[in-house]
Amino acid sequence: MGVCIVMPAYNAERSIEAVALEALSTGLPLLVVDDGSLDGTAQRVRPLPLDLIGFSQNRGKGAALRAGFQWALARGYRGVVTVDADGQHEVRAALRLAEAARAGGMDIMIASRYAQFEEMAGLRGCWNRFGVWCMRKRTGFDICDSQSGFRYYSSALLRRVPLESDGYEMEMEILLKAWRSGYAIGSLPIAAKVADGRSTSHYRPIRDTWNICMTFLRYM
Repeated sequence: MGVCIVMPAYNAERSIEAVALEALSTGLPLLVVDDGSLDGTAQRVRPLPLDLIGFSQNRGKGAALRAGFQWALARGYRGVVTVDADGQHEVRAALRLAEAARAGGMDIMIASRYAQFEEMAGLRGCWNRFGVWCMRKRTGFDICDSQSGFRYYSSALLRRVPLESDGYEMEMEILLKAWRSGYAIGSLPIAAKVADGRSTSHYRPIRDTWNICMTFLRYM
């Protein structure tokens, strides 16, 4: 089969319907993983032509993504595009992202927000810039946004790279494990709709940044 979209969602009732509709407009199959939401997230998308699975309690973005990957692999998809449910990403670019990955032979293709880093405030903006510098220094990755949640992953990578993290740090874990295993990783400039999405994101600047840093050090 072709490519599908996996969307982890937690307490996203204000944004998820519009994001899901945008994802469906690409023509790609869509899976929403409800990460134990306490609001009407699942109810907002249940009438739409998509697949929906959920947790009984919040387990974290990484756990939701891993569940989505397992779902996609079980159905034979050759690739997965991940997108957040908070409305920050230009979801219509999912096909362009997947096609760029196929054309370039990439196992991971990241939708880069590098040109918008200056619009990100506080610790998040600093970490994005510092994270890119660290990644290039230690790995030689030709990428310029290591934390974007808008990504393409090949099924070959997802089958062979074991993932453990439950939180936001899982996206760093998969990058470093892919690098250590010799998979091809690239990035494609795709501007986000909202560069600084603090009002809709559940990212905890101190705790989650710390976990990402520790994951970077662990796998380096």
